[in-house]
Amino acid sequence: MPVLRSGPPHRSPRSRALLAGALLATVSLVGLPGTAGAASPHRAPEPTHPERDWAGSQIAKHEGTKAGPLPPPSLTASVEGVDVSSHNGSVAWSTLWNGGVKFAYVKATESTSYTNPSFAQQYNGSYHVGMIRGAYHFATPDTSSGAAQANYFVDHGGGWSKDGRTLPGALDMEYNPYGSTCYGLSATGLVNWMKDWFATYKARTGRDAVIYTSTGWWKQCTGNSGAFGAVNPLWVPRYGSSAGELPGGWGFHTIWQYTSTGATVGDHNRFNGAYDRLQALANG
Repeated sequence: MPVLRSGPPHRSPRSRALLAGALLATVSLVGLPGTAGAASPHRAPEPTHPERDWAGSQIAKHEGTKAGPLPPPSLTASVEGVDVSSHNGSVAWSTLWNGGVKFAYVKATESTSYTNPSFAQQYNGSYHVGMIRGAYHFATPDTSSGAAQANYFVDHGGGWSKDGRTLPGALDMEYNPYGSTCYGLSATGLVNWMKDWFATYKARTGRDAVIYTSTGWWKQCTGNSGAFGAVNPLWVPRYGSSAGELPGGWGFHTIWQYTSTGATVGDHNRFNGAYDRLQALANG
């Protein structure tokens, strides 16, 4: 009479291998303790010197500035403007207004951790002397998503109102002040990050934002993408006698940052059109 023995059933080597494979697959799906979120994208640390990051701060370092006289007055209609950030401190807006400056962009935020401590004086001060003004965000695409940064910007001064004096927000895309020129992202990754930012900003404000970028950085980091030229107005920096070659997708520029050494605040701009067109951009 056969004897029944207790214990685990006998398995052939092949069945044991199949069972081990199934267990390994289960572990890979569920995850080991302490590995939750391991598949999340790597994020860089938050900016450590945001007060030194402003529109063109990295352009001057990477592409240089041209010495010599400023470009001659435009032969076509244009409007003089400036851009400022915390490094400018308290700005003499009356001096600029009396010198012919009619619009301003003010840095509001960087990443999701910095707000300009001089923002109120700069944003409200330019408005109170009669200027049309807007806010801009200095992007760090390796620290958080485009949506997160767009929301932070809108929540900290980057909103828009149809008052005829508020420009749509601007996204500053330039050389990384903290590491890899293109923020460690592929051209596709950067383009998708910007699409996320722009879509979120429009959902929050109803406006298509302006983009600040140089042709050199755009070519290097986006592959000269043409994804935004039909929708987002271009604010291009080039410190010379003309705006020069434009990034892919744009047939004309809306704003030209033509010097970083102008009167009172350094950065001066020209709007490409008459004052009523600047008002139209503000009104949407």
